[in-house]
Amino acid sequence: MHALPVPTHPLLRPFSAMQAVLLLAALTALAVQPPAALPLWVAAWLTAAWALWALLRGRIGMLLALVVQCGALATVTSATGLLQWHWLFKPLTMVIAIILVAIGAYESEARALFDSKSWWLLGAALMGSLAGDAFLMVEGFFIPGLVSFLLAHVAYIVLFRQGVAWLPRPGALAATLGVGGAMYAYLWHGGLPAELRIPVAVYVTVIALMAAQALGRASVLGNRAARQVALGACFFMLSDSLLATNRFVQPLPLAQVWVLATYYAAQAFIVHGMVVGLRRPQNTSV
Repeated sequence: MHALPVPTHPLLRPFSAMQAVLLLAALTALAVQPPAALPLWVAAWLTAAWALWALLRGRIGMLLALVVQCGALATVTSATGLLQWHWLFKPLTMVIAIILVAIGAYESEARALFDSKSWWLLGAALMGSLAGDAFLMVEGFFIPGLVSFLLAHVAYIVLFRQGVAWLPRPGALAATLGVGGAMYAYLWHGGLPAELRIPVAVYVTVIALMAAQALGRASVLGNRAARQVALGACFFMLSDSLLATNRFVQPLPLAQVWVLATYYAAQAFIVHGMVVGLRRPQNTSV
């Protein structure tokens, strides 16, 4: 991720010390995990350790480190059947991301760098994602979850439009619509229920437009933060493709791992890239 100036937040030292203690304690917990689940827990531990390393190197802030770590825990608890913990960590991940954006907006306003529309759009996209996460955890709420993520993608499209033209790279649009169209055809022939064909078609179109706008924005701006946002948008398309394949076509091995890992990678890249871009050359403490 984009390198930031070495953080100097007063809470960094105690936060990092507490993280190190928790990671060491988690090593002992790995010894009692069932063999089948051990690789997943090891992957989650390595992700959490990477987040701490990135924090100490100044690559990410404290709250983004928590987003990454909560996302890893949401993923592993879902895959290993610890649903009570999954119900905690899945919404908590987006709550922390929303707090990160709120603090970033407040600090930018204090530094006379406040771009209110962009911050509000980023917050709205995360709120829609939080609602989608909550709905998709409850059986029978697929359509409300789909609508929530649809609104989140609309907010992302408008956000990625700030400072650049609409869909500035026709090639990116053709590519994302092509991928989306191929995925939709695969779902249609794989058994997509008739009542979901129109909602899913609308959703596929909107997420393809979101990814195209992000890719075009990255091409125009040409900076690392914008490229991270574009990468996050592509991860979002991948995550939704995996989810739809698993739900409507055929079960995928370790589906929850791949769906959630790519989803949290998408959100982390988008949030980090946008916050870095909105703060411009200013330092970050979160």
